[in-house]
Amino acid sequence: MTHRTIICRLGAGDTGQLLPSRPDSTMTNIDFLDDAGRLRFGLGQTLDQLGNWGFTPTEVAVDLALLATALTAADTRISRQVDSQDHWTREIDLHLPVADSALWEAQRALLERMLRFLTGDHWQVFFRARPAAHSALVAASGQLRLITPSSVCLLSGGLDSFIGAIDLLCEGQAPLFVSHWWDTMAAKHQSYCMAQLQARFAPRAINHLRANVGFDHHTVTSSAVEDTLRGRSFLFFALATVAASAIGGEMVVHTPENGLISLNVPLDPLRLGALSTRTTHPFYVARFNELLRNLGLNVQLHNRYRHKTKGQMAEECHDMGFLRRHAKHTMSCSGPSKYRFHPDETMRKLQHCGHCVPCLIRRASLLRGLGADDTPYTVDDLRARVLDSDKAEGEHIRAFQLALARLAAKPARSRRDIHQPGPLYDHPGDLPGYEAVYVEGMREVAQLLDGVQAKPLS
Repeated sequence: MTHRTIICRLGAGDTGQLLPSRPDSTMTNIDFLDDAGRLRFGLGQTLDQLGNWGFTPTEVAVDLALLATALTAADTRISRQVDSQDHWTREIDLHLPVADSALWEAQRALLERMLRFLTGDHWQVFFRARPAAHSALVAASGQLRLITPSSVCLLSGGLDSFIGAIDLLCEGQAPLFVSHWWDTMAAKHQSYCMAQLQARFAPRAINHLRANVGFDHHTVTSSAVEDTLRGRSFLFFALATVAASAIGGEMVVHTPENGLISLNVPLDPLRLGALSTRTTHPFYVARFNELLRNLGLNVQLHNRYRHKTKGQMAEECHDMGFLRRHAKHTMSCSGPSKYRFHPDETMRKLQHCGHCVPCLIRRASLLRGLGADDTPYTVDDLRARVLDSDKAEGEHIRAFQLALARLAAKPARSRRDIHQPGPLYDHPGDLPGYEAVYVEGMREVAQLLDGVQAKPLS
């Protein structure tokens, strides 16, 4: 195992010695400023976009984005396979220069707890004052305000966020949409969704902040790329918060995601860690909102679909015809490039696999909401043959079938199952809604899998 320390620097003059928490830690220094004193790794471009609209975010919000970007460097460039004892749990320290070190130091315990919950790693976060030469990182825009957003909404290029955007716009709201992309696949689907929304709701202006935050493969010393990306929502939320703080006033950040995925109850109770993402889990979202309050940021994350299944989101969409025409161009798959090097060249397509958990929930939702699904899937007909549950094509299908059998044999277990991924004590009044969305979401998938066969074939 390799303990890792990521030290964020601000310019060539930020050279103070920082001691690692462990003498055997491998240290990596990352300078977040270029030679002109501008933020690197996509943060500067993000602030430029806001400035062009006449917006200036707060220094605290920029510190949050800096923290999120450093977290992204660690999360995507420190290998779980190479740098952990159990091929999953990493030990990582982050050192960050901030505008108000006392304010941030008071959030250490909260931050470390929420990051541990989010990624499954052991984090320590250390704060120090910014160097005097860069005590301020935000330049006032100087532009007149060109837009007046009513809220902020994340737009990922996925089906849920597309429905969320349609609903807000049909209600007459004027959100600023915020997207993050690193690979061209995400950029393609986000651009498609935005182009269709702009055409559908013209002549209304629809504004879109596109952040391209990321790191090359050699950012972290002697490590490999990591593709589990458990910390990605911290970056998404932070970028949306920067935009919200720049707009000012009381701002809601919409995080549209169906309740079944948000809860993400493990299909197998023994496989809770590595296979259970928590990007919008209610406990994590509550902790992020707590952090925002503690930092004095007048911003709140809100998921209006937390008690809706994906199918309910589709069937209740405010513009069913528009959704029906464009749903197939959204992306839900957990790894659309997983067949890129398949030995059968006919399988080498950058598209939905059709058999991972997100794909199965998507397929079930479109059958319920639209009555049909014309999305191209690599494994298109789930009933054409028996699927091998010892391979990717049948693994999650079989896991769903076993979970559905357990739930059918003991329906009352749903009240316990929803607590497995994490605590739900922040909003006790929501417990009936969480249980209902879990049960109904599983029923949707059961309808999809009726007649599908998956078992070990070797």
